[in-house]
Amino acid sequence: METAIKFALVALSVVLMFGASIFVHELGHFWVALRRRMRVEAFAIGFGPKIWSRVRNGIEYSIRWIPAGGFVRLPQMFTSEALEGGDSSPGAPVPPAPAGSKILVSLAGPCMNLVFAFLIATVIYFVGLPVLVNPSVIGRLDSDSPEAKMGIREGDRIVEFEGKPVASWEEINMAVALARTNIFSAVVERAGQRHTFELTAKFNPSIGLKWLNLDPREHPVVGAVESGMPAEKAGLKKGDRFVSFGDVPVVSQEHLIALVGKNEGKASAVVVERAGERVTLEVTPRYDPQTKRGRMGIVFASGVYTVMKPGPTPWVQVYSVWDRTISTLAALIHSKETGVKASDLSGPVGILANMAIEANTDYRRALNFLVLLNVSLAILNLLPIPVLDGGHIIMSIIEKLRRRPISIRFVEYTYTGFAILLISFMLYITFFDVRRLPLFKALLQRGAQVVESVEPAAAGTPTPAPGPAPKP
Repeated sequence: METAIKFALVALSVVLMFGASIFVHELGHFWVALRRRMRVEAFAIGFGPKIWSRVRNGIEYSIRWIPAGGFVRLPQMFTSEALEGGDSSPGAPVPPAPAGSKILVSLAGPCMNLVFAFLIATVIYFVGLPVLVNPSVIGRLDSDSPEAKMGIREGDRIVEFEGKPVASWEEINMAVALARTNIFSAVVERAGQRHTFELTAKFNPSIGLKWLNLDPREHPVVGAVESGMPAEKAGLKKGDRFVSFGDVPVVSQEHLIALVGKNEGKASAVVVERAGERVTLEVTPRYDPQTKRGRMGIVFASGVYTVMKPGPTPWVQVYSVWDRTISTLAALIHSKETGVKASDLSGPVGILANMAIEANTDYRRALNFLVLLNVSLAILNLLPIPVLDGGHIIMSIIEKLRRRPISIRFVEYTYTGFAILLISFMLYITFFDVRRLPLFKALLQRGAQVVESVEPAAAGTPTPAPGPAPKP
């Protein structure tokens, strides 16, 4: 019962946070449209059937049953009747709005998302941010490896990567995966001194992305082994620390779950650390009809988060998300060099699932994801694609340069065509989101311990006793 209530609260918080992001976006359009004396016909909180509505000064205000955002109906914007709530109400003809007003109204939505992101980031700065204990410290190195021969040693901490400061393996792996090159400059710190090395990443076909040939010091830990499952048959034991799976260094629970899922039915070499020694085993993940994915049958020990307080500054939070989103789009455009594909992106299902995972870990992690969501919404809506705010801006600029309205027929054909393409793209990435639902479910069930400490977690921090966790 307690678990059901917890998940219900998580679901409610996810819907409200996602809805707030959309609502703030539409509020920006609404407020600027009023300031520019444009005609506003409706402003709604939520979607679907009306719970309550009232008309004031010619504007219908309503609250609707689906609390996932809202909409504002602006008949003077391009095809707004079709895209934002249906046909305009009958009445006097609507005069065309100046192109400059349309541009300002279009910009207002993304700008409000950025303002909202800054406000949330400010809250995070004061309440702190739980950060996963996964410092960028290098673990054991093969003495014959190129990295060891160039002078890298176990215990070195990577402090800069491609000219940017880093503190965790997540940051490093993201930079590697999104880069158009496989050669990287890394600065490591050892005994108070810094050394610069040139590292080469290798493309791994099992996950479709690039990874460095470096072993993190921290690894996912086996909390329990399920009876009769491949892990037990392979000889995995409680307390084993995963070093690699299928020759890929394991950097997190999420990473290992993804590797296991991609190697269903394949005999894969697993290297674990046990009692200070490394043991190589062979495990063949098998299909689990309940989770609908490959599993080997272990339960992770709980993950450990330490609270960074004060949290990162609002500017650092927003800029890091902005940089990451732009880098992801660039990596997608240059897919041949990076390996990043549209199927790697998250649609609405993936966004809601990831938000639920963060909310289940700690409310401050959920707020941090909300910063990411709002900055991403701002950037994506500014793309110069018809039906998005950026498309409205481009159309308005063209209209201003031509000094006359664009043909209604041209606008309708253009917006309809791009709307079909956008919906098809969303359905495509949603298909892969649905296929990842078992992974999302496993991550939602993982255990997590948040340590209220202002000190950064040291490498080798002991892992607590097993709790509810993913079962790869």
